[in-house]
Amino acid sequence: MTTLKPSLIHQLERHTDRLGELDFLLSREDVMADMTQFLKLSREHTEVAAVAERYARHRQREADLAAAREMAADPELAEMAREEIAACEAELAELATQLQRMLLPKDPDDARNAFVEIRAGTGGDESALFAGDLVRMYTRHAESTGWRVEVLSESPAELGGYKEIVLRIEGQAGEGPLATGAYGRLRFESGGHRVQRVPATESQGRIHTSACTVAVMPEPDERQAITLNPADLRIDTFRASGAGGQHINKTDSAVRVVHLPTGIVAECQDGRSQHSNKAQALRVLQARLEEKERSERAAKEAAERKGLIGSGDRSDRIRTYNFPQGRLTDHRINLTLYKLALVMEGDLGDVLDALQAAREAEQLAELDANGG
Repeated sequence: MTTLKPSLIHQLERHTDRLGELDFLLSREDVMADMTQFLKLSREHTEVAAVAERYARHRQREADLAAAREMAADPELAEMAREEIAACEAELAELATQLQRMLLPKDPDDARNAFVEIRAGTGGDESALFAGDLVRMYTRHAESTGWRVEVLSESPAELGGYKEIVLRIEGQAGEGPLATGAYGRLRFESGGHRVQRVPATESQGRIHTSACTVAVMPEPDERQAITLNPADLRIDTFRASGAGGQHINKTDSAVRVVHLPTGIVAECQDGRSQHSNKAQALRVLQARLEEKERSERAAKEAAERKGLIGSGDRSDRIRTYNFPQGRLTDHRINLTLYKLALVMEGDLGDVLDALQAAREAEQLAELDANGG
């Protein structure tokens, strides 16, 4: 049975104490009059209350377990006691796991929607076709999860698939305090994806290896002003090349934004208006700049302490899709699944769950190493 370590119990007791403080603060007139402060404390109250309630339930079940063990000494009640002991131990193990996860450091970006950028890499036409397969995989997964997918920009390849495509994925996974946004769920998809298969264009039946890169970025918060300096930007308009209806194809509504200091480019051609495309392209550009900073920080940290999940850098080869053997391998956590056909149809749950579990194990190990 999973048990709570003293360091975790100390944190949980602090949450119980903090809940009382927040109840008092939220009842004060001066706090209620300050909407910014009130909303901030209300959000904290929701998170702290969820932890405190589960901890209260954990303590209750511990008391029930102790009572059931005493009851087991009575021969007439022994069978009932055994059932209660088993039920208590099972629930306590589940509660302990939930509480450990709830106390792990949270990345505020995990609650955000995601931009998913997929680029063809080595492998020519086959790489572009594989990029199309990845788009289908993520889109199917999003649909099955109830998420919404938009294509912000695309550069189709001649024989099918994409040279590059940017998706916006909006939605939430899970419920309650352990819920996460599309970014939090998909963030570990960033990196190099390698495919091994016989291309449709290969007449000799030889297996080729191609690759694509995936970058998953949190969508910037709309409430935060875009912090880009207009003097650093070059904004061009052009006619959209992708499918989008007559209106889109007959007007210069697509927008390309270049960040001159870094050379980073963002495009949007999905919307009907130039104004909406410009706003979306600026959000993508902001996300790419923030991702650049995040990757540099992660690379610096990885040099000091290499985690299993890695930095999410494009150059990291994270996964291989072997079609002849129907095998998917995630190299970061030594995960191998022989259900490639299902995965390519969007059945990504086992992969995403395993990556999340590996990350949480890393975080727990870090907490233990730092004394909780």
